[in-house]
Amino acid sequence: MTLTAQQLEELRRAIETRHAALLEEIRGDVGRARDESYGDLAGPVTDLADAAAADLIADVDQAEVTRDLDEARTLEAAQARLAEGKYGLCSDCGSEIALERLRAQPAATRCVDCQRLHEKTFARPAEPRL
Repeated sequence: MTLTAQQLEELRRAIETRHAALLEEIRGDVGRARDESYGDLAGPVTDLADAAAADLIADVDQAEVTRDLDEARTLEAAQARLAEGKYGLCSDCGSEIALERLRAQPAATRCVDCQRLHEKTFARPAEPRL
């Protein structure tokens, strides 16, 4: 079933709303990071544990910004697909992506079957990144 104009508009609004929220989060996080120096995070560093805690806070903040930037880029790619008339088509098999999936994951590029196969093929054990 091809997406109707009303469904496409609903999904476009969802993408734009999430994208705007992400950009606002990123601006806030970057602004706070700029205002907080290492010394502000750590306070007077009295031992290595204090320094390690300050490093961890800075790393977590950076990881959050990176995650938000990645999601914003996927939403921008979805906006481009909308503009090109290619939105809602699986990038692997070319079939239509179910409306329910797009509502849950508006930036989805694969149908459920292809996404499962992709995850199974490229699955790797979780690793701590910090």
